[in-house]
Amino acid sequence: MLKLEDRPAAELRTQDWYKTATRWTQLTFVEDDPQRYDPAFWVDVFKRTRSNALCLSAGGYIAYYPSEIPLHYVSKYLGDTDPFGTLVEEARKLDMHVMARVDPHAIHADAAKAHPEWVSLTKDRKPREHWALPGIYVTCAYSSYNFDFMTQVIVEIAEKYDIDALFGNRWQGHGVCYCKACEGNFRSASGYELPEGSNADDPVWQAWAAWRRTVLTRLVAHWDDAVKAVRPHASFIPNMSGSSLMEFDLSVIQKHCPILFVDHQGRRNVELGWSAGRNGKRIRATFRDRPVGLITSIGPEEEPRWKDSVQTGPEIEQWVHAGITQGLFPWFTKFNACIPDDRWVEPVVDSFSLHADLEPVLGTMQPTAEIAVIDPATTLRHWAPEKRHLAELNDLGVYQALVEARLPFEFLSDQVMTAEALGRFKLVILANATYLSDAQCQAIRDYVAAGGSVVAAHETSLYDEKGAARADFGLADVFGVTMTSPPRSGVRNSYVALNGLHPINEGFGTAQRIIGGTKLIAVEATGDVDLPFLTVPDFPDLPMEEVYPRLPPQGAGVVARTTAAGGRVVYVPWNIGEVFWTYLAPDQGRLIANAVKWALGKAPQIEIEGRGVFDVALHEGEEGRALCLLNLTNPMMMKGPLRETWPVGPLKVTIEVPGGRQVGKARLLVAGRDVPFELVDGRAVVDVPGLETMEVVQLSWT
Repeated sequence: MLKLEDRPAAELRTQDWYKTATRWTQLTFVEDDPQRYDPAFWVDVFKRTRSNALCLSAGGYIAYYPSEIPLHYVSKYLGDTDPFGTLVEEARKLDMHVMARVDPHAIHADAAKAHPEWVSLTKDRKPREHWALPGIYVTCAYSSYNFDFMTQVIVEIAEKYDIDALFGNRWQGHGVCYCKACEGNFRSASGYELPEGSNADDPVWQAWAAWRRTVLTRLVAHWDDAVKAVRPHASFIPNMSGSSLMEFDLSVIQKHCPILFVDHQGRRNVELGWSAGRNGKRIRATFRDRPVGLITSIGPEEEPRWKDSVQTGPEIEQWVHAGITQGLFPWFTKFNACIPDDRWVEPVVDSFSLHADLEPVLGTMQPTAEIAVIDPATTLRHWAPEKRHLAELNDLGVYQALVEARLPFEFLSDQVMTAEALGRFKLVILANATYLSDAQCQAIRDYVAAGGSVVAAHETSLYDEKGAARADFGLADVFGVTMTSPPRSGVRNSYVALNGLHPINEGFGTAQRIIGGTKLIAVEATGDVDLPFLTVPDFPDLPMEEVYPRLPPQGAGVVARTTAAGGRVVYVPWNIGEVFWTYLAPDQGRLIANAVKWALGKAPQIEIEGRGVFDVALHEGEEGRALCLLNLTNPMMMKGPLRETWPVGPLKVTIEVPGGRQVGKARLLVAGRDVPFELVDGRAVVDVPGLETMEVVQLSWT
């Protein structure tokens, strides 16, 4: 593989520039940096981290170059310096790619006074003063500020400096703006007045969300066209998370964004280490072949926003390694170019160096899996943004259960459930895809008819894509059930009882029943199905003397069937994912894993023997397969913080060898050595003596 430093400079400025931008340093200037920071320190960081790309603050709220645009606020500390231009020049000397960061979400008082139409208005039609810094104002993202003024800024930067892209931060706006322009434009588009609240069931809110989506889609295309008019090879790249994909018409990303970034900078509160790679999977669920980077902060990402601080080295490394495991390239971000605490440098150097060492192998591969979790953007659109996390509880529980079961899996967006996309997987999981259109239901039905397998739960397909309730599940025929009474919530003291012998109810010891759901749907099985669990009718939880079941187990608690095409379907009529994620009782995790393994109908692609908790991902290319093992083993794992890395091992790893392939050698990429392997029933068995943060087991074909 040709190293970046060996490529001619002209190649760095082609339409394919993004393909060699795989390790990013981001520096976000603060206003007093121009006269205080040390450029030599940052050039040294570029070199030590082996960064081949730079994202650097340029303009928007504050310009860090001598802008000539009226009302474009220039740092009062700039003097005769050009900190943006200086580091762009230094980065280009190192043959690094460069992306200019702009932030249009706020303006200073003089601009707000000169152009009140640029300012976002509150519900009572008052200028929206910034929540964190009085005296500055939040901009209207849907106004001429973005479409006209920020376009001038973007064009000026692209004309003056040798860059490959512009990166928009906080560009999507902050909720409903009640300015005259928004009132008129929304009324013309929808016939409604602006919504007074964020009730996701309100048709006015739904219309506003759709209008906002249209405006933001047009804005991204507008900015990208403006950049390309100056530098044809360059792009405008919007900052986003996996869930924010729903804020665009997907065609705009397909056309205008050759590279994407996940802005999930670190653990917040109780997030687990695997969440670093989750949003990358979500973007890949829609754009499978698009390169995606994971933005990692060197400081904690908690609500008090200690942005100029440093988190522990092990946590920085685990976050970066989690991204590498799930096929994301690393990007670290530092706020403030002056360094009061440099403890972040070595962990970033180490984790970036590991990526550089692994890139010759993993860079030629794509993450692959035979299991897909359907990522329900359709469901999320029916929730107000501040409540969307509640809609994801079932998905989080399924995610945790699959991690504990050591099963590699991908996401697949419900927006691209084509026969081809579904056909890549042997099994799809619908954790609680509540709102599915008739077309989406038919796609799943056709997938099952072609031999695919499904695990689904709770309200999946109970409503259509517009939120209208169906009389029965849209996928009732696939599940092998019919609904006999509508959903109940707030259920207490609910259980499901083991029924007979079935692989789905194995491993529960002598238990006769286990915890059931807090949200239930009564269903009746139809056709030839198995019922590994029956529902125990719920009973009082107080007074204590009344805590006993009144009726024997009856009704379907878990439904399993084998299809005519040879696939398998499991349906759980209660919120099993949410219960597992919320309470983490092991039985529900085991039940999810059992259902998935039974529905898969074969041995999983990979199996791991040995103690520890791992996030796993299987990568595949023409030359072989590579299994990434991220060590999550940590006494504080379920809280999130990481004080030190706990090594694990030995492990015995088994990797399925595709038909027609022959294994030439096995290698531990992090350890840097070839290892013996054994072939057993079409599977390669490799011993891993131990690992700290991560290991990659590579199989090379002959």
